[in-house]
Amino acid sequence: MKKIIVAIDGFSSCGKSTMAKDLARTVGYTYIDSGAMYRAVTLYVLRNGLFREGKVNEERLRAVIDRLEISFRVHPETGDTATYLNGENVENAIRQMEVATWVSQVAAIGLVRRALVAAQQAMGQAKGIVMDGRDIGTVVFPEAELKIFVTASAEVRAQRRVDELRARGQAVSFEEVLANVRQRDHIDMTRSDSPLYKANDAIELDNTCLTVSEQQAWLLAQFRRVAG
Repeated sequence: MKKIIVAIDGFSSCGKSTMAKDLARTVGYTYIDSGAMYRAVTLYVLRNGLFREGKVNEERLRAVIDRLEISFRVHPETGDTATYLNGENVENAIRQMEVATWVSQVAAIGLVRRALVAAQQAMGQAKGIVMDGRDIGTVVFPEAELKIFVTASAEVRAQRRVDELRARGQAVSFEEVLANVRQRDHIDMTRSDSPLYKANDAIELDNTCLTVSEQQAWLLAQFRRVAG
């Protein structure tokens, strides 16, 4: 079986990461959460006061972006992947609503996208990876052998996000999360640098009415078809 690159793009909270993680575990590939990388930069921006009146101080961010070390480590017992920022495990911190509120704005900044796209491309040089995000099949790996574009209704995605956040002990309302989902969709699709859209050769999956196991079985079948 040949090694390939699996690129999974789609809207926020549509289950991309769950699908990608499971496939990577099943076939022995490396999983890379590109969205977590943008969240890690957003966390840095928030922690270091780089937001001013709702806008990012791009001059200050430009001075440090190349010194931000973002990596992924797999827990040896659980197999879960955690995101590290400059050596600190920030997996829980980057999933907070405050980060979710600002991540699309940070991700729309050209200097951020260029830095992280270069890092992502370096991670995939040897192939054998599953990467999910917004522009993986269109910008990061336009030559990927398998491209998937995942979508679902905004209401279903918001409810999934609410369930996830409440399971982590965060008190959030459905209305707040739905507004955030719609705002992120708008920013992701209309930004000038690497907007979210379906690649011409991507396979679309609307998982509004699918269970997690149904999604996983469908994706594994697509992988086996392409990888041989």
